Amino acid sequence: MKKIRIGNKLMGEEEQCFIIAEAGVNHNGDVELAKKLIDVAKEAGVDAVKFQTFKTESVVTKNTEKAEYQKETTGEGAQYEMIKKLELKDEDFRELADYAKEKEIMFLSSPFDKESVDLLYELGVPVFKVASGEITNFPLLRYIAKKGKSIILSTGMSTLGEVEEALNVIRSEGVRDVVLLHCVSNYPAKIEDVNLRAMETLEQTFKVPVGFSDHTLGITVPIVAVALGACVIEKHFTLDKNLPGPDHKASLEPNELEEMVRAIRDVENALGDGVKRPTKDEGAIKKVARRSIVAKMDIPEGTVITEDILDTKRPCTGIEPRYIDIIMGKKAKENIKKGEIISMRMITW
Repeated sequence: MKKIRIGNKLMGEEEQCFIIAEAGVNHNGDVELAKKLIDVAKEAGVDAVKFQTFKTESVVTKNTEKAEYQKETTGEGAQYEMIKKLELKDEDFRELADYAKEKEIMFLSSPFDKESVDLLYELGVPVFKVASGEITNFPLLRYIAKKGKSIILSTGMSTLGEVEEALNVIRSEGVRDVVLLHCVSNYPAKIEDVNLRAMETLEQTFKVPVGFSDHTLGITVPIVAVALGACVIEKHFTLDKNLPGPDHKASLEPNELEEMVRAIRDVENALGDGVKRPTKDEGAIKKVARRSIVAKMDIPEGTVITEDILDTKRPCTGIEPRYIDIIMGKKAKENIKKGEIISMRMITW
């Protein structure tokens, strides 16, 4: 499986999972709030913090209905008014990119129109992250691909055929470094809808690194995704779930984001390299947990060794029981007392 370099990080098999803290529009249109989100992401130990860059007029018609979850979190009305309030200016993104660089955390953002693609390219993002809703937006996919950067593509709401079509568009412009993110585009997504095994299907079908963009509540599912091989995890976060806005309630709060990062790193450490071997610490435990062959009774010198005069007991400082057949029929080289651990030197070979 090919590995993909994003900035100073490698994505792919056997590499540490790349964790994206999705700030999205949880800044509520306030650049200072966005900076606080960058601070939280840095403190949590993620690899990148990601926003969403768009010009409302280029994304949605003025009468487009809100999604049900958006109605539940922001009330009735059209998407246009809601999204317009969440739009940041170009200079805001320049300020945020500089701030992220100062804080030494990777700055990313998903573009939703060509003007935003140009801005992010100017800001030097190391990879373009494409949202699930844009997977059939071939004009935008082509425009992004023409920039020549790696692409992380979310696949929520998609069939396998639609993913293939999008990849073909991207690859037709010469981009080969693509990461696919399995995703369920519901906010929050139901556990029973997650279908994490689809990650394996994507990987086997398209031979690219695969990760998971998570919209479930809590941190259980992304942790399991890492255990199943996700090379990227993307997760929404907020300063406070009770803030007004469409995405806060389905996001992690700062302490939860930190907990998710710790758990993911623990899972990676626990997965290991797959080689079955005793650990260094097990070496000492083995001596007291395994058994040796011991004399079940006094064994005079010259006695032929038979199983009925032997027993097995801890510790493992003599001949291990797995070698019992080797000493059968041999003679005792010396007097062996009852309960004494038998070693090789006590046997005539």
